This record gives sequence, C-alpha cells and structure tokens, in this order.
Amino acid sequence: MNESSKRLFGTDGIRGIANCDPMTPEMSLKLGKALTYILKMEKTDSKRPRIVIGKDTRLSGYMFEQAMSAGIISMGADVLLVGPLPTPAISFLTVSMRADAGVVISASHNPFVDNGIKFFDRFGFKLPDKKELEIEELVLSDRINRLNVPPSDIGKAWRLDDAQGRYVVFVKNTFPKDLTLEGLKIILDCANGAAYKVSPIVFQELGAEVITIGVRPDGKNINTDCGSINPELLKRKVKDTGADLGIALDGDADRVIFCDEKGDEVDGDIVIAITADEMIRNNKLQKNTVVTTIMSNMSLETFIREKGGIVIRTPVGDRYVVEEMRIRGCNFGGEKSGHMIFLDHTTTGDGTLAALQLLAVMKRKEKKLSELAKIIELYPQVLLNVKVREKKPFQDIPQLEDLLLLSEQRLKERGRINLRYSGTESLARIMVEGENEALVYEVAEEIAYRIQQAIGE
Repeated sequence: MNESSKRLFGTDGIRGIANCDPMTPEMSLKLGKALTYILKMEKTDSKRPRIVIGKDTRLSGYMFEQAMSAGIISMGADVLLVGPLPTPAISFLTVSMRADAGVVISASHNPFVDNGIKFFDRFGFKLPDKKELEIEELVLSDRINRLNVPPSDIGKAWRLDDAQGRYVVFVKNTFPKDLTLEGLKIILDCANGAAYKVSPIVFQELGAEVITIGVRPDGKNINTDCGSINPELLKRKVKDTGADLGIALDGDADRVIFCDEKGDEVDGDIVIAITADEMIRNNKLQKNTVVTTIMSNMSLETFIREKGGIVIRTPVGDRYVVEEMRIRGCNFGGEKSGHMIFLDHTTTGDGTLAALQLLAVMKRKEKKLSELAKIIELYPQVLLNVKVREKKPFQDIPQLEDLLLLSEQRLKERGRINLRYSGTESLARIMVEGENEALVYEVAEEIAYRIQQAIGE
C-alpha cells in the first residue's frame, strides 16, 4: 500500500480549502466516527477510547473541531480539547494522557483559507498508510453512516485547561540542564499560528531575551507575511535589533528555519549537519546514521560520510523519515524544509524543540550561528514547481525519459535529479542539484518546460 492508492490522505493527512470538498464539517464528522470505530475494534478492554484534539489558529478550526468532536462522541468515545497548540504538542499530550489517538486540525504552512486533518496513534506517531486507507474505506463507502452507538453509550468532551503548561515544561526539559539561554537575544516568529502562546514562554523561561513576530492571530493572518515560508521580516528584525539569531516556525510549529546574526537564512541541511556533527562527537547518534529525504543536498551526505556516519534517504515527508528511523533504530533525522526529529525526546517534528537543540550547540561551543553554518558548503540546487492538470506518471510523459537520461549524463556523477508530485497541491516538483550552477539551472528549466508542455495547466 502506498500514498498513490489513497484518495483522501496525502503526504501529511487530509488538506484542502475549508468548507469545500473534502475539507467540510460533514467530512470531519465522518472521519471522527471512522477513527473511533477502528480504535474500538482494536481495543482489548471495554474502556471508552479517549482522543485528544488540537488545532492551529485558522478561523475554520472551530468548525472542524466541533464536527470532529461530534463524530467521535457519537461513536462512544471521549474527547480532550486542548485548543490552539503545535502539532508536536498533540503528539506529546496523546502519549502523556494515555489517550488512544490524537487529532490535529491544521494546514501547516498553507494560507488561512485551507485546513487539514491528521491523526496520531497512542504512541504519538502519525498513522501508517494502511490505517489511513481503512479510515478512507469507511468514510467513502458511507458504511460509517450506518454505525452508531445507543444513547447510553455516547461519549463526552472536556477541555484540558493546563495543556499549554504541560507542553512548555516538556519542551524545556529537552534543553541541557547545565545550560541557559541567558545573554542571547532571539527574534521569534510564530507565524500567527499554533505556537503563538507557548513558544515565546519556552525561550523566555530558559533565559533568552525574546522579541516576537506573528503572535497576534486573528483567524485569517496565519502564515501571512510571516513564519517559516515568509522570513523577510524576521531577517530585517534580526539586523535592526542586533539579535543573535532569528527563529521562524510554520503555522503548526512542527518545522523551523533560522537566520544568523547577519540576517542570512541558514539552510535546513546545514542545521542537520551542525546537529549531527555534535551528536557524533558525543557518541549520541545511534547507528551513526542520519535519516533525511531525497531533497537533502549531496554535500550533507558527503559530510556525514567523512565523519564516519551514514545518510539514509526517504521520500519527502517527515512521516517517512520517522518510519525509517524507527525501522533502523535511529534517533535523529530531518528534512531540508525544517522538520527535525529527535526520537530521544519526541515522536514527530517539533520546531521549538529543534531550535533548542541548535541553541545548545551554540552555547556549548560559544560560537555565533554564522560561524557554525560554515560546517558545509551546499551544492547549487534548483527547485521548480509546475502547475499540472493531472498527475500523470512521469514515465508516460512523451520524451521525458530520454531528456532525463541525457540530463543525468550532462551532470555526470556531480549532480542528481529528482521529480515528484506534491502530496497536497496540483504541482510537479523538479529538483536538480550539482556543482555547476549554470548547468543545474539549464537542466531544471528544460525538464520543467517538457512537463509543462505535456500536462501543464
């Protein structure tokens, strides 16, 4: 079973325009019922399942939260509502509360008009493809509409009032006990999203001077001119205030990007290299292996190999990174886009937690981020998106296979090409990487043009 066989779920849950199919309250209710039905089928005792529901700050979150709760309760399970909190907080609380599952209502870095739903199992991991397909079958076949419990078995819902405090304490405890953040000035951009309350508290309580951006959500301004996909304001603010670094989270705060004290963005692969190097030096990198995706730069792989380590690549998506880490018994992995997974501490990407691990390296080495960032020099890499009307298999696009073969010969062994379709949008994504920047751009544009001619919108 794989992602291509799924009709609702993409790389990271279900996502779409709020109040339009499939992201409707009716669908949310059905998903809640289906999830609960499967949980009850798997339980070996008669205890009612408990499910944690969290969300980001989108206006439509209220609608989906209530519909999801109604579906779960109608199937005889209880709901713990925690309100706006980062995706990793829901994962943590699901495990901490010994709940049977967690639900996150968020579209991550997408604009406010979008929303999404993703599930965690009782161990805090995202549901595997097989389980998502079971939920899809129940929902799309309409079988779930015929499954109800008697009035006496209907569940309840209540709010977990101290959820924010629990998460803050958990994240702070991942920072070394012998260190503080005193003496550091940080610009923190919370994208007007899920972390707007908790993340500033974490850094402040550890001793940093924190200047915040994106902490006044109004339901519609999530990711608007702020956050990890819009870092320009962050960069300017760092330079204007003389801060030591900038930290930007995305809408659901499961990923993070950084800029150094000069206002220059630090690539995610460089952050992975800095962190992995520290873990290797301290014999804390299990199996001496870093798990990353096909998008990570070749120079990262070369660097880890020179340090005596191994790099394993997976398809794009932090869920696939985590799955591979679990299979291989690894404790560190990440994505170029800013997802960093520290399995010693948590079960999913956590932007705030990842930032603390980088800050710990800065404090221990007493170096600025710009100095640490010199650890590797990235190969030129071009990423192009082509809007497509259909996601036709690349091997079925006329003449594309011949073009790819020729392009790989031109790049020789000093470069690589990766093509994939977005799991959440109607886009073909082209990545070309190599030592020769001009050649890399030329190859990427030729491939994009061929795809555009064949299946472009």
